[in-house]
Amino acid sequence: MSQHAFFDPELLREDFPILQQPVHGTKKLVYFDNGASTQRPHQVMDVMMDCYAKSYSNVHRGSHSLSLIASDLFEDAREAVRKFINAERSQEIVFTSGTTGSINLVAHSFGEAFLSPGDEILLTEMEHHSNIVPWQQLAKRLDLKLRFLPIDRQGRLELEALDSFLTERTKLFSFASVSNVLGTRNPVEELTRRAHEVGAKVMVDAAQSVPHEPTDVRHSDVDFLVFSGHKMMGPTGVGVLYGKEALLEEMPPFLGGGSMINTVSQECFTPGELPAKFEAGTPAIVQAIGMVPAIEYLQRVGLQQIFAHEQLLAAKLMDRLGSVDRLTILGPPAEERGGIVSFVIQGVNSMDFSTMVDLKGFAIRNGHHCAMPLHAKFGISESSRASFYLYNTLQEVERFADQVEETIAMLVG
Repeated sequence: MSQHAFFDPELLREDFPILQQPVHGTKKLVYFDNGASTQRPHQVMDVMMDCYAKSYSNVHRGSHSLSLIASDLFEDAREAVRKFINAERSQEIVFTSGTTGSINLVAHSFGEAFLSPGDEILLTEMEHHSNIVPWQQLAKRLDLKLRFLPIDRQGRLELEALDSFLTERTKLFSFASVSNVLGTRNPVEELTRRAHEVGAKVMVDAAQSVPHEPTDVRHSDVDFLVFSGHKMMGPTGVGVLYGKEALLEEMPPFLGGGSMINTVSQECFTPGELPAKFEAGTPAIVQAIGMVPAIEYLQRVGLQQIFAHEQLLAAKLMDRLGSVDRLTILGPPAEERGGIVSFVIQGVNSMDFSTMVDLKGFAIRNGHHCAMPLHAKFGISESSRASFYLYNTLQEVERFADQVEETIAMLVG
């Protein structure tokens, strides 16, 4: 991709081979399921294929030339991630299998080492299952208490209730920076500051924000931050756990095996240095390396431009759908959300709706979006979701809005 003088999603689309192919015969693909997973530009695929073809080997385990080259590329990827989120040191970047793997690592390692019966973990009512279930499991093991900061009917956190939820018993506050259903953007810095005031640590599920807007972990002062490669045009099977170095140093290894040790005897082992002690076994080598061209692509386009573009698309769709009979949009106004628009249609099953619009070329998400408690909060079990990225256009949004009205008319009569 050349450096574009202005943001033009039509030009960017040319870098994504999958967007050039028709679906259902001759229908032009409109991919609005970016909250689940994004598409990859050829730059990412080219780097990964080149790695497999020319420089693949296991890392940090051999002195032959391929191993040394692969190890350098792998650590270059760690440094690229460090700069991308402005971490202080590369030792604070741990490669995992994804956001879910990162959260589970913290739950097991930090949770079991530093939490005791009666301690509290604070979540919010808008969390993804990946930021609920690991804490439920931990709470059951250690006899902890989970609390959920409520949200209002527009999908905003009830910040006025924070003082009663954040207490000296709170040891960890784990929350999403952006809701994967509502699109709500949460005040990360304020929430972090308030948690630190009572001595609690903070973990941010940034899966829906890191790919879309600038992230600075030093500025926000979060203790942990997690995200996935596949939601930012990178490969599947790789994600990141950022943790403050002092915290990671104190935490015990989660998984045991190769690479995470210094010494092993029949009686015991000594763990390796950071970040190796949290990367047991052969890591996702090529996947991690594949994150580098994805990061470079995002930086060339500009995350501020991407975010502004996605907000524009969300605002346009909300404006078009706001007057559609039987349709209710979930979440706050467009200026308070990212590029996610979820909605429910009275009398229409979300799977039926998704199937119908798919036949016209529109790929959207239906169901509970791994957020069943959030849907229950609104008295519903499912919704339809359109989520945008840098290669989506206003024309696609307009076409989709037209298709929504047509499909409702067909399904309802």
